[in-house]
Amino acid sequence: MIVRGIEPSMRWRTFCDEMIGIIDDLEVELVVTLGALIAEVPHTRPIHIIGSGSDSATSLRFGLPPSRYEGPTGIVGVLQNSCLAAGVDAFSLWAQVPHYVSQPPCPKASLALVNRLDDLLGVRIPIDDLQEESLAWEVGVNQLSLEDADVAQYVQGLEEQQDAANLPEASGDAIAREFEQYLRRREER
Repeated sequence: MIVRGIEPSMRWRTFCDEMIGIIDDLEVELVVTLGALIAEVPHTRPIHIIGSGSDSATSLRFGLPPSRYEGPTGIVGVLQNSCLAAGVDAFSLWAQVPHYVSQPPCPKASLALVNRLDDLLGVRIPIDDLQEESLAWEVGVNQLSLEDADVAQYVQGLEEQQDAANLPEASGDAIAREFEQYLRRREER
């Protein structure tokens, strides 16, 4: 069962009760919600997907952290809690979308979500047009950013920040671990 639509602006409890009724009627065993969140990330890098499970067992099963979020929420969080209360496993996946091009749709984010879902569930989801749309989206955003020197400079700064954050850990503990591994490999020879 796939449900697609915009987030309801009110009557979330009624919406969730209706969804849980359908989930029960169809004997759904797992609910997966997908969404996007605006982040300070460059469009030129792979879309980062974050996720969380409704409880520790679901989190462990799919290798996701349990949800610990506290604060304002949307229907996805409310539905995930409703699933937990109804005894239905649920997890959420979120694509981090560049804030400077956050207007939907973002096919690159959709493709990243589908690929991550495929990794977690082992289900092949057809992505025929989505790959082409993702490439076209990125080319279009590249062109727009090149037309404005301030935007191009901003994107470059985001790239540098993300690249630096993705560098391997360089702490004393990390260096010691690497050296210990080196010594073990040497002893095994």
